[in-house]
Amino acid sequence: MSTASQDATRRPKVVIVGGGFGGVQAAQALKGADVDVTVVDRTNHHLFQPLLYQVATGILSPGLIAPALRRVLKKQRNVRTILAEVGEIDLESKVVYAAAPDGQRMELPYDYLVVAAGATHAYFGHPEWAEHAPGMKTIEDARLLRSRILGSYELAEVSSDPAEQQAYMTFVVVGAGPTGVELAGQLAELANFVLPREYRAIDTRKAKIILIDAAPAVLPPFAEKLQKYTKKTLEEKGVEVRLNCMATDMDADSITVKGPDGEEKIVSRTKVWAAGVQASPLAKILAQGIGTEPDRAGRVSVDPDLTLPGHRDVYAVGDMVSTIDRLPGVAQVAMQQGTYVGKQIAARVAGDEATPAPFSYFDKGSMATIGAREAVADVRGAKVTGWFGYLIWCYVHVMFLIGWGNRLGTLYNWVRALHYARLRGHRLISVTASYDPQDDAATARPERMDSTSELADKKPGPPDTDVAGAREAATKDTAKEKSPDRAS
Repeated sequence: MSTASQDATRRPKVVIVGGGFGGVQAAQALKGADVDVTVVDRTNHHLFQPLLYQVATGILSPGLIAPALRRVLKKQRNVRTILAEVGEIDLESKVVYAAAPDGQRMELPYDYLVVAAGATHAYFGHPEWAEHAPGMKTIEDARLLRSRILGSYELAEVSSDPAEQQAYMTFVVVGAGPTGVELAGQLAELANFVLPREYRAIDTRKAKIILIDAAPAVLPPFAEKLQKYTKKTLEEKGVEVRLNCMATDMDADSITVKGPDGEEKIVSRTKVWAAGVQASPLAKILAQGIGTEPDRAGRVSVDPDLTLPGHRDVYAVGDMVSTIDRLPGVAQVAMQQGTYVGKQIAARVAGDEATPAPFSYFDKGSMATIGAREAVADVRGAKVTGWFGYLIWCYVHVMFLIGWGNRLGTLYNWVRALHYARLRGHRLISVTASYDPQDDAATARPERMDSTSELADKKPGPPDTDVAGAREAATKDTAKEKSPDRAS
């Protein structure tokens, strides 16, 4: 849309869907631009997902990695933040339809649209596994998982049956990407160093932590040197690493896996899913709007400048898009794409209608922790392990946090955990309805505003479309595929 055709009596409207890495970076790149920006998200916070596993294992409190979105953008006078869930996008009319927490219908017209809705878990065609093996994409997910992990030890403590005790103290992590590796390492730290002196009827050091993956190596995207180091370090911590092994079935009491030696049923009351992601249902809505279908991971294809084919006023970034060069679904990709898109919009509003240079990703490196004082990092070709790798990991992650209060608070918790025998100060079982892993996850999960909540059932859509129905249909029709799981 050229600036000549814009109404001179008003500033162009930019709607950004999603307050994650891509959405926030796009909004910040529009600082000072002659536009009115509306950021709409179904939560009121900006979540630093790479540290969710530390909330789940009691190292950090949720507030340190999830500052209020309004606080993050409060200095930008041209930005308005709205708490609502987007359910439909009309590309022809240039209107985004959303629902407020009370079900109120909202219509958000735009001149430029940025969709940065992220991704959720992928269970490879088995959505029923979600209740038995929760993943980590939200603060509520991390709280639920923390309650399940700590609750398992509590239930083992009061059980008089040794077999049942072991079932509660057997933890299976599905997926050996960075999230799975980091979580397995922290589960081993909990069992071997944090909890042993706190229980009387059980020896937490007898807990079994099993990490499985269908790939032939842990951390598949990393260099072979780092893969071997990671596997060796995990095994030294007591983690049982099973490669070329995939989950074939699971229920509340067990998980069935198939490896080189055939199928095996592992009795485990606590399973964690870290195996793959599925793009937001909004990706399918965008794809259908241009007459195409999303890929098997639910992602929508975009042009080299991250615009939707045939719609130069619509941009999509992050985990929900598929690009020609198949970029990984990591935080730094979404951040760089968000900044790129924000600058492109600012330039176009200022009158620059030249064809922009294609988006180019600069890989700053990959890294993952294995436990206290142990990490692997691949930074611009340098392969770093051990204590030095851990220091690099700490520096990078703490600098990506928003706000010096959160950075200092996180550093304090890390130093305390290292110095005082790996002390964990945030081991609250906050899901009070039930923390028994055998119970249905729906009864244990605290209320939140997402597609499974009552709010999603009540929210209205555009005149002839029910928002919740459109979202539900998009979710049901989306294919499942494993995609790379990497840290920022």
